[in-house]
Amino acid sequence: MEEKKKATEAHMRATAKWEKENYDKVLVRFPKGTKEDISNSGAKSINSFIVEAVKEKLKKN
Repeated sequence: MEEKKKATEAHMRATAKWEKENYDKVLVRFPKGTKEDISNSGAKSINSFIVEAVKEKLKKN
């Protein structure tokens, strides 16, 4: 098994800069249990579930 290398400070700064330039970050709050419901739905991740749900809703409008 390959050993993972720790990211350098320069790499972390570069990644943070790239994310800031290419993504919008949005804080969302859900009632307790929603996170577990999403996890149990078979979604790849909570983030991907939310992104897909928002994209689907925007297509309908």
